Amino acid sequence: MAALLHQTLFVSSVKRSGSSMCLRAAVLSSAIQRHRRLYSEYLHRSVVPTMHFQKSLPRLPVPKLEVTMMRYLAAQRPLLDDEQYRTTEKLTQDFLVVQNKENKHTSYISAPWFNMYLSAREPVVLNFNPFMSFNLDPKPDYNDQLIRATNMVCSAVRFMKTLRAGILEPEIFHLNPAKSDTDSFKKLIRWVPSSLSWYGAFMVNAYPLDMSQYFRLFNSTRIPRQGQDELNTNEKGRHLLVMRKGNMYVFDIVDGDGNLVSPAEIQSHLSYILSDQTPMPEFPIGVLTSENRDVWAGLREKLIATGNAENLHLVDSAIFCLCLDDEVMKDHIHISHNMLHGNGCNRWYDKSFSIIMAKDGQAAINFEHSWGDGVAVLRFQNEIYKDTTQNPLVHPDSATAKVDSSSAVRRLQFNMDAKLEDGIRKAKENFDAAVSKLTIDAMEFKKGGKNQLKKKKLSPDAVAQLAFQMGFMRQYGQTVATYESCSTAAFKHGRTETIRPASTFTKRCAHAFVNERGRQSVQELQAMIQDCSKYHGQLTKEAAMGQGFDRHLFALRHLAQTKGQTLHQLYTDPAYAAINHNILSTSTLSSPAVNLGGFAPVVPDGFGVGYGVHDDWIGCNVSSYPARNVHEFLQCVHQSLEDIFSVLEGKSLS
Repeated sequence: MAALLHQTLFVSSVKRSGSSMCLRAAVLSSAIQRHRRLYSEYLHRSVVPTMHFQKSLPRLPVPKLEVTMMRYLAAQRPLLDDEQYRTTEKLTQDFLVVQNKENKHTSYISAPWFNMYLSAREPVVLNFNPFMSFNLDPKPDYNDQLIRATNMVCSAVRFMKTLRAGILEPEIFHLNPAKSDTDSFKKLIRWVPSSLSWYGAFMVNAYPLDMSQYFRLFNSTRIPRQGQDELNTNEKGRHLLVMRKGNMYVFDIVDGDGNLVSPAEIQSHLSYILSDQTPMPEFPIGVLTSENRDVWAGLREKLIATGNAENLHLVDSAIFCLCLDDEVMKDHIHISHNMLHGNGCNRWYDKSFSIIMAKDGQAAINFEHSWGDGVAVLRFQNEIYKDTTQNPLVHPDSATAKVDSSSAVRRLQFNMDAKLEDGIRKAKENFDAAVSKLTIDAMEFKKGGKNQLKKKKLSPDAVAQLAFQMGFMRQYGQTVATYESCSTAAFKHGRTETIRPASTFTKRCAHAFVNERGRQSVQELQAMIQDCSKYHGQLTKEAAMGQGFDRHLFALRHLAQTKGQTLHQLYTDPAYAAINHNILSTSTLSSPAVNLGGFAPVVPDGFGVGYGVHDDWIGCNVSSYPARNVHEFLQCVHQSLEDIFSVLEGKSLS
């Protein structure tokens, strides 16, 4: 505004001749345009700097070993018979204490967790990368592929610039928003030194979350290396990577001054790519990112040796990847398959994230998991959805810029030899074989949801997890190892902890509903559900506060291995292997931006359960391999929810 005022004062001093009036109008118009352009560079301007709380975030606590052992045994109890339990109990009592007092600048789990992901040799597709699909724009005309893609690219750049300028609203969990999520609190807390700011927020029941992962969102790629991959971030990249029909294109979306390129120009360049008649390459190199990591590392070295280093650098340093698909999505199942894996050719699975845009405007984020967790990606997705639906920069009647897109857009062409062609051929065969085994099905329970459960003072998440336990027992007659992810972002460099939803309470309750149907009164069954909810709430709180047992045991094992120590028998106990063979791997997701999310099972005989408990309904998006019947499982879960809600309404089970 100061620059605008200066220009206005300058023009007012010019003589009021015809020419000077034109000059004044021109200068004023130019100044206004510059001001509007500056405003459009950012999503918002936070009063509190983005990383204001980062320095004072508390460290992830290391639980007391005896408490970890107690929690471990409690989680094992429903999975083991009496003899197996006694053996495991004896091993836990014999477990020696090893304390980690190093790495005071970070969390004790951070380095081991990065190593775990980056040293895994399995392909990232299906094994690690999840997807989260966007809801459609409520204005149908804005779901045109070109319009929506352009708006998402622009909003993504605005998010990136807001983040890097330090004016993105900090991520805070508000327990009392009336006190902490207010302008007056923000104006006050911004003056509290960063070294103390977390404590100031804590005083009003607000919990700032770790944002250290956010810098990996943009210009970042996982690079395959023999034995262990590495993460590469190059913030100098100003270009977008676009994939269509297996072809790869790049063009700048940030100019030399660091500003967003004109949305009309971006629209023009994307229109040029969508109209390009170049056929799919016979050997699309994107499919290599779906390979075994050591195999891909070797082929990447071969790509460099055959003169493709510059192209790979452009791929790696791109701000992010936009995948333009020619398919129209038929239903939720089609969306899940396309956004989770696609055909393998029109993806670069190693990018920190890709926005996938189908022909009908259905869109999703597929992200590589080693660099970060769902918290950062979901924040990005929420902001992008809000910005594109409320402040779109291009419209159905917008004209593309009159620019030469053929010179601005570069299609990457790769040098090939027989070994690379053979590697791509085999990668496609392996990919097709892997995805052909994956089945996905979805279920919506419409007879109740969050509102009803909260009226009964029940945890919605606990009831959903109970339904999974009950459904599995109805289908297979047993209780199995179950994993639910919980963020530990309340701590510096926190990642995730495991909630173990399979408990003695859920086992007893599931047994009563499934195997002893009609033997207990409605009141007894309601009490069992209440017990499950209360215990699940305790497990959730412990996990969020870094007091689970999984990461502690994982870190102690990692520490012993790095020091060359012999592993304690607890780790070779079959019960330890069994509880980490997570047949039910679950993750919840509820957001106004997200339509559905999903991932593949983490073990061959497992289910990958993505779910959301909404105000008046509960949805599940579940995957399986041939060892399990996902359709039958969802029928069993639906029946379990029917039973639970009937009992909560006071009806007896027939």
